[in-house]
Amino acid sequence: MSRVEMGMPALRRSGRPSLDGRPDTSELIDRFGRIAHDLRVSITEKCSLRCTYCMPEEGLPPIPRDELLTVDEIVRLVSLAARHLGVREVRFTGGEPLMRRDLEQIVAGCHKQAPDIPLSMTTNGIGLAHRARRLAAAGLRRVNVSLDTVDRAGFARLTRRDRLDSTLAGILAARDAGMAPVKVNAVLMRPTLSGAPDLLRWCLDEGCQLRFIEQMPLDADREWARTNMVTAAELVDVLSSRFTLTEAGRGDDPSAPAELWQVDGGPATVGIIASVTRNFCGSCDRTRLTADGMLRSCLFSDQEFDVRQLLRSGAADAEIADLWRGAMWNKSAGHGINADGFEPPERTMGAIGG
Repeated sequence: MSRVEMGMPALRRSGRPSLDGRPDTSELIDRFGRIAHDLRVSITEKCSLRCTYCMPEEGLPPIPRDELLTVDEIVRLVSLAARHLGVREVRFTGGEPLMRRDLEQIVAGCHKQAPDIPLSMTTNGIGLAHRARRLAAAGLRRVNVSLDTVDRAGFARLTRRDRLDSTLAGILAARDAGMAPVKVNAVLMRPTLSGAPDLLRWCLDEGCQLRFIEQMPLDADREWARTNMVTAAELVDVLSSRFTLTEAGRGDDPSAPAELWQVDGGPATVGIIASVTRNFCGSCDRTRLTADGMLRSCLFSDQEFDVRQLLRSGAADAEIADLWRGAMWNKSAGHGINADGFEPPERTMGAIGG
């Protein structure tokens, strides 16, 4: 099956998406009845780490400064999404959001314009220890910290940087600043699989919610292979060597991507996001903005719609909202990772945002 047959054309920046057949609703509905309530906003392609499953060793090509969305542009789009498009939650991603010195201004501006919308951030935690209280005061409610192992040597090999202590300090600072519970995201990789029980033990001891994620083909080095991937089933076997795990469904949110397991009888849980072997595309509720102002309906879609150009040409909110609705109306059915002939997207996760 080709990318076109899966509804995923080669990377192109389109003008106006088709609205043919779309129902008369303000929300971000697609042709399969899904409605996007969760907005992911990538604010930079820069990162302080070089994780092998995400970035090449030399980093990603820089986005010219004048092509990055400004603070005011991000605030306007978040406000528009909350007021006119039914968005109920916003998460800032990267790259690494902490690489932007104006992150506090972005958070504060969005909180002021959309005070009822929960604001969160996905981060590697490096430098967070010095900014957690300021970010919490600006309106950031929660953080998801990427941490794949608590073994220092393993962390350095995987990230190509010896910064484990900084990440751990960032997690504890976020917790102490009131952004609790802190969620920890760990990508399942074969070199760190044996250390998964140690990571779970650390998270349980520190009051963090751990979620393991199956590795997806979003690496810049294009080395992902389905046959080498660690599956959710393998992880359960490894964790079960140290803990008693009991299936607990998806908690209070049936559309949540993580399948929860009670640990040693609860109440603590560990989440497993089987994004490849048991994908959740059918209940996906996400819409995305890239750091250079492109609308994307899916991590794996190479179709983008240029909202930055609209912003800078003086377009009214109604025009931008219609473009956004059209972009989501044309969302594909799923990522197609398990389909014959699957090809990963041209832009990798570091450029799109997680």
